[in-house]
Amino acid sequence: MRVASPVRAARPVAGAGLAATNALRLFGWLLAVAGLLLVCLVSLAIGAKDMSLVAVWDALFAAADGESGIIVREMRLPRTVLGLVVGIALGVAGALIQAMTRNPLADPGILGVNAGAAFFVAIAVGLLGVTAIHDYVWFAFLGAAVATVAVYALGSLGRAGATPIRLTLSGVAIGAVLSGFTTGLILLDPRAFDQLRSWNAGALTGRGLEVSATVLPFVVAGVLLAIAIARPLNAVALGDDLAQALGARVRRTRAIGVVAVTLLCGAATAAAGPIAFVGLMVPHIARWLVGPDQRWILAYTVVGAPMLLLVSDVLGRVVIRPGELQVGVVTAFVGAPVLILLVRRRKASGL
Repeated sequence: MRVASPVRAARPVAGAGLAATNALRLFGWLLAVAGLLLVCLVSLAIGAKDMSLVAVWDALFAAADGESGIIVREMRLPRTVLGLVVGIALGVAGALIQAMTRNPLADPGILGVNAGAAFFVAIAVGLLGVTAIHDYVWFAFLGAAVATVAVYALGSLGRAGATPIRLTLSGVAIGAVLSGFTTGLILLDPRAFDQLRSWNAGALTGRGLEVSATVLPFVVAGVLLAIAIARPLNAVALGDDLAQALGARVRRTRAIGVVAVTLLCGAATAAAGPIAFVGLMVPHIARWLVGPDQRWILAYTVVGAPMLLLVSDVLGRVVIRPGELQVGVVTAFVGAPVLILLVRRRKASGL
């Protein structure tokens, strides 16, 4: 009597289990997409003047005139679109940084990348007189790249090398210094920065659709680069030695990742200012839901990050009516307790 090999018999079972897991992940992702669409509708409907979904629909698709049409098409629609673009950029950048550094406490804000972009934008506006976003976006890219290299170089000093704690401390230190310089430039020439005061706090208000159109190509390029290195990042997360043993090109993967982070952080900061904690929270939530596979983490982050940013923006509109809080302030209120919880976790030192 012929007995089937236990190894061969186990393979179909394992394959069926993986297919079921992926199907569950896909179902959860589709639910998240539906949730994002609902949040977009809420963002269009809620503000200083609340509107019904019927009024929002008429303003968007029936070209309804009057006050409602102006509010939706000229104020809330550009704000919502910018929230989608910036949220995707910050979330994907955070996921990449956490995977490349194997540091669960990393995000563009904590590692000083946003502060570097903001500092170079302040130089462009305050010292060079640049005011158009399509001009100072290049300074934001340069600042993001300089901050990324500086944090990694400072965190790599010493025998221990670039450990997660060293990188976090280096990023916090460099971010604090650059934020101080940025504040100093603003105080030296307040008139030059009148239009950028809300930007410096992290805001989605006062931007037209042309702002989203300017930064969108850079965000798309950064997301495509992130998708291209998603599979090698799974190996990099295991450690450099094991990743090389598995055939992954570690240096090439990190180099592409740095380019992607620079594009994403530079575009997001140029458009909406330095917004922290979005890139920290959402990749963590995605990792808890789908596990360590970077492909699924990126997929969930692309949906979850703009959802979090838009929800924070809506909360900022209603919490102190008739005024409003900038979205960067709201994300800081939400993100600070999350950071404390992550630091207190036993496994907060590595992925």
